[in-house]
Order: sequence, then C-alpha cells, then structure tokens
Amino acid sequence: MGLAILSPAMPVGERALPLCAPVPSKKCIIGSMAENTEQNVSNHTRLDPPYHFVLSALLLVALGLAVYLVIHQLGAASLWALIVTLALFIIVAKMRLYPLKAQDRVIRLEERLRMQTLLPESQRSQIGALTEAQLIALRFASDGELPALVDVAVTKKLAPKEIKRSIKTWRPDYFRV
Repeated sequence: MGLAILSPAMPVGERALPLCAPVPSKKCIIGSMAENTEQNVSNHTRLDPPYHFVLSALLLVALGLAVYLVIHQLGAASLWALIVTLALFIIVAKMRLYPLKAQDRVIRLEERLRMQTLLPESQRSQIGALTEAQLIALRFASDGELPALVDVAVTKKLAPKEIKRSIKTWRPDYFRV
C-alpha cells in the first residue's frame, strides 16, 4: 500500500493514510521516533543515538585529549587542538539548536492557529498571554481539553512540565527533531 500525496487543501476524509493520527493509540507511519508505543508525558522526549551518544562521546574524548595535551605538552599544536575542539563543540551545539528553534517557531504558529479555531471567542485573548514554552507544551493537549488547559496555564502561569503533566488525553508529536 503506497502513501497518498497529502496537501493541506485535501479534505481530511480523502487522505488514504494520516501522517500521524490524532488518537494516541494510533501509530505514526513516518518518522523515526518510537511509533510502536503510545506517547505520553513520560516517554515523549527523543534521543538521537548517533548525535547524543556517538558524536557527543567523541567530542568529549577529543576535548579530554586536547586538555591533556595542553597540560602535558604545551605548545602551538596542543593549543590549536583545544581551540579546534571547542569550535567543534560550538558547531555541534548550533547544529542541534538551530533546527529546534525553527521547529519551535512552526509549533508556535500551528498552536496559535489551532487555538483560534478551538477556543471560544471569549478565551481567544488569552493566546497572546501564553509564553513560547507554554504554547509548545500545549501541542500535546487534545482538542477537547485545550480550552481548560489554556485557561489554567495563563491564570496559574504553569511551567511546560506542569502543563504536560496536566494533560489527560495525550496528542502525540512523532516528528520532533
């Protein structure tokens, strides 16, 4: 069975296979996150083993070696090795942070649009009071519980972790970078 070409203009009922179903018991057909398990507050974070374990470990070893060389064989080559290793740390950190920041901007926009359609008119003014972190955390809330969670998040100034723990019906996000 092939994947249907999906476009935002295509009515939901005409899509052959959803990219990611809004029902937590359904599985996502695209992505490398744990699609075989139901996503919830305790397992929604994602580690990318090549990045988090291999690349990070290699950089730590390189840093340790560069520091060792500076301490035991001070010279231009050892100082240069330390400088290059620190530059690699910055590059690798930025490689991770830039796509996350871009994705956060998209999530913010998606959630604001979602809230414009789901929140009652009287509650829409609260959208502007939500912080970026609160908007990103609220993406996991089901459509039915979103209005109440928005109200609580704004009035009690809930932290993202508190918002996520308050969610009863989890809306998975299998596409986080």
